[in-house]
Amino acid sequence: MEEILSMEQKMDEIDEQIVRLLDQRLALSEQQEELKRKNRVLTPDTGRERELIAKVTELAGPEAKYCAQSVFHAISAADRSRRNAVERGDSLMDSIHQALADTPDLFPPEAIVACQGTEGAYSQITCDRMFKTPSIMFFESFSHVFRAVEAGMCQYGILPIENSTAGSVNAVYDQMLKHNFYIVKSARLKINHFLLANPGASLDGIREIISHQQAISQCSNFLSTLKNVDVHPVANTAIAARTVAESGRTDVAAICSASCGEDYGMKVLKENIQDSNGNYTRFICISKNQEIYPGADRISLIIRVPHKPGALYNVLAKFYALGVNIRKLESRPMPDTDFEFEFYFDVESPVYAPETDRLIRDLEKGPETIRYLGAYNEILI
Repeated sequence: MEEILSMEQKMDEIDEQIVRLLDQRLALSEQQEELKRKNRVLTPDTGRERELIAKVTELAGPEAKYCAQSVFHAISAADRSRRNAVERGDSLMDSIHQALADTPDLFPPEAIVACQGTEGAYSQITCDRMFKTPSIMFFESFSHVFRAVEAGMCQYGILPIENSTAGSVNAVYDQMLKHNFYIVKSARLKINHFLLANPGASLDGIREIISHQQAISQCSNFLSTLKNVDVHPVANTAIAARTVAESGRTDVAAICSASCGEDYGMKVLKENIQDSNGNYTRFICISKNQEIYPGADRISLIIRVPHKPGALYNVLAKFYALGVNIRKLESRPMPDTDFEFEFYFDVESPVYAPETDRLIRDLEKGPETIRYLGAYNEILI
């Protein structure tokens, strides 16, 4: 036991030495940068960092080389982050600060809003709760919602982005890569699915069920109990309800919201058929212009990294070093490439916080391509 304690004491002493040496190294780096600025010496550090990693790899030997590489990559990243915080100039943060200054204190109660689907859609329910008196324009597809906002036809658009049980709405993520927009708000809506049919229908007589693919996935347990029933996906849950109502048939039913029953004169065959009672869908509200309302504590980004080993790790290390939590990381294939990906990030960081400023500047100065999608807050409705 004494031998173990003695080893721990020696390791503690070495750790203290490492910290003191690290302080000295960072101080020297700061002095060097100051001299460079005074003498207007503009030399890239990429070659210097590559030489450093090669040298410490050789010094460490085969047993410790990967550990040494990781440590010195982290030291170099911290050094770059410090320099980026000092260096100013044109930055994405300038447009963010301008949006903060220009955005009103209150989210607008009235607006023309684009939603996918038709009356009774969950997007419409979300819109009615997010705005006090919205004027809703319905569109056939998610792409049309993006286009309506992009063209200025609608001030805002409401889009489902993920579900707590069925996962991401991939069709929306794919459209994000194709359109210009900003996220200005997000909301989580509790989803209760109902099986609705025309008057005179019975559960035993149903031979076909239609709904959106996400809703079908969220009700898989209930659907597995049915016999001799075909299930078909359609563009939207409310469109499914309208289709059933217009058909006049009593052997077909729709999975949709309860409000569709009132909208289309349908009866409830079964209520709350979702697999989980904790079933929530997250919606985003998008705008053509950047707006940042008070309380914005979530930021969304799309980051494209070089196609080489360690590229994503280097990005994640920047979030870790600044203590910024990543709420969501989604990879999406880049169009017209051979298995290359862009990464969608949702991060928890107040837009006003210094670590947000530093993170954005670090990402801008790195080899990555960064696309800022907005700063906003999320509400439960």
